Amino acid sequence: MDPSRQVVITGLGVVSPLGIGRETFWESLRASKNGVVKIPTYADSEMPVDFGAPLQDFDPKQYVKPRKALKVMCREIQTAFSAAAMASDDAKLDDADTPPERKGAVFGSQMLYGDVSEYADLFRECIEDGEFTYDKFGPSFPNRMYPLWMLKNLPNMAACHIAIAQDAKGPNNTILLGEASSLLAVDEAASAIRRNAADVMIVGGTGTRLELTGLTFRGAWNMSRRNDDPSAACRPFDRDRDGIVNGEGAGSLILESREHAERRGAPILAILYGAGNSFAPHGQDLSAAVQRSIQAALRSAGVEASDIGHVNAHGISTVLGDRAEAQAIRETLGDVPVTALKSQFGHLGAGSGAVELIGTVLALQNSFVPPTLNYENPDPRCPVNVIHGQPLTDAKSFALKLSQSQTGQTVAMVVGAE
Repeated sequence: MDPSRQVVITGLGVVSPLGIGRETFWESLRASKNGVVKIPTYADSEMPVDFGAPLQDFDPKQYVKPRKALKVMCREIQTAFSAAAMASDDAKLDDADTPPERKGAVFGSQMLYGDVSEYADLFRECIEDGEFTYDKFGPSFPNRMYPLWMLKNLPNMAACHIAIAQDAKGPNNTILLGEASSLLAVDEAASAIRRNAADVMIVGGTGTRLELTGLTFRGAWNMSRRNDDPSAACRPFDRDRDGIVNGEGAGSLILESREHAERRGAPILAILYGAGNSFAPHGQDLSAAVQRSIQAALRSAGVEASDIGHVNAHGISTVLGDRAEAQAIRETLGDVPVTALKSQFGHLGAGSGAVELIGTVLALQNSFVPPTLNYENPDPRCPVNVIHGQPLTDAKSFALKLSQSQTGQTVAMVVGAE
């Protein structure tokens, strides 16, 4: 590992409920736009929740080339590919600047369940006398499912499609660790650059929590029930929070060694200083695991707790999750200002960390940290200094981004302004 190989961020691409593309996304963050809305397909079902944060005006045909590749891309892969294409354009990547073997791709992903319509014919085939017959499922599967269904829904295919399209023949990997996937993918990509295995890495994360197949698997036990007021449903650290608001999206960043970026005259948007991760077995003592991640990230970055200007929290809006994270932030970083962007666009699954990291980079660039929406009643058991009402415009030049998975993985990342 060569510590002198500083890792910088040179490009950003985002597909989010707040908009498509870096500029639209940032304008929405600045304006405190709320992407949580009623979802017609939920209202027509027996779902206990009828709202979420879906994508608006997303057309993958604008970004996915060749277009025939769409046939083997589920929605999460389409959003990942699109975000990566935008990030590469934003960084002004030119194939002539980097040998293919010195460019790689790492993406955070999740279990890809597929759209419920893909299973309709198979389900009908298995109905006998009004009941589902499990014995018919296996024999019926080959004839009733799309032949390339598996290829379309493999979690690692986002990194594969992106690498093929962008001629990235260097390190290639996929991280599947729930909500922590994105930041862990960024850390893995940065490590590839620091150990001189690559000069450029296309990195990010993609996910959705809106598809009905995934909701059926996960259940709705930890979701907000504010059907009467969806825009107020996601309220991180607020005393009256009652659960997750689901969304969908993807984010991508271009990482480079500083030497490579400067040689090709690329715009440097931010510096990736370091990261740390830890684990809370069975989700027990999550707060301690978050603390360990923060402390490891500070050591890795070579900065002190007092250097951090703001924290972009995981802020999932659950009673226990927010409490554990808030206590960890207070114990390690004191009264540091904290924002939670999920209040604007909900929980994007494995895409959350990447999209929120992009928000952090843009906040550092513009000296403008967006406030947390719906923070009205402080919770004494969440002892953090939540940015609310007004943006923070005088933060220090270092920021900390946090993510945690429901299975106990925790990750913290230190980013700094150029």
